[in-house]
Amino acid sequence: MVSVIIPAFNEEQTLEQVLEALCVLPLKTQIIVVNDGSTDGTHQMLEELRATYELTVVHCQENRGKGFAIRSGLPHVEGEVVVIQDADMELAPADLPELVKLFKKESVHVVYGSRFLNGRGNASLHNFIANRILAIYTNLLYGCRITDESTGYKAFSTELITRLDLRCEGFEFCPEVTAKILRAGYRIYEVPVSYFPRTKKEGKKLRFWSDGFFAAWTLLKYRFISETELFKI
Repeated sequence: MVSVIIPAFNEEQTLEQVLEALCVLPLKTQIIVVNDGSTDGTHQMLEELRATYELTVVHCQENRGKGFAIRSGLPHVEGEVVVIQDADMELAPADLPELVKLFKKESVHVVYGSRFLNGRGNASLHNFIANRILAIYTNLLYGCRITDESTGYKAFSTELITRLDLRCEGFEFCPEVTAKILRAGYRIYEVPVSYFPRTKKEGKKLRFWSDGFFAAWTLLKYRFISETELFKI
């Protein structure tokens, strides 16, 4: 079974689309939606959607950030694989089977859905450049070969992701989990995924350059931590 964690903050416009798309996939899935203190109609919508979809719903009292939402969902995981699925439809749920297919191999513990494995795609030029720089920076720091460090589509073996000592609260979930996985000696596999970016007017929350600099600092910080700090005691 695949456990899909959906962190959601003010995503009433697209959340049901994501759920509909996930429920028609040829996979046995557990869907965990974490309402990260939304101030729109997300809370009410989730309570109503319980009648239509088989959901595990976690309501956070206040908005703490994507990382906190993901960590709040992890204790509810029942599947062998955990997938992070954003609630904004920028990444197509139809690509999820390709992410989890690789986990049939025992040596695979982490798979990222890369928006740039086959080129720029639908990304704007500045988005592509910023993410390309961050990927090269990650590769230089950790001696890996990935093309999309900050992708929102990340999949992990449950055994690994639940052991990691994650402390992130916001968008730094991506660089923290990437850094700790690589420091622990695991390889990150990639598969290409579709990407349909939205604008700030449509609800885009990530700020490319400021969040990019913070991601670079987070990657650098965790490059030199002790191995004893990677996993929960």
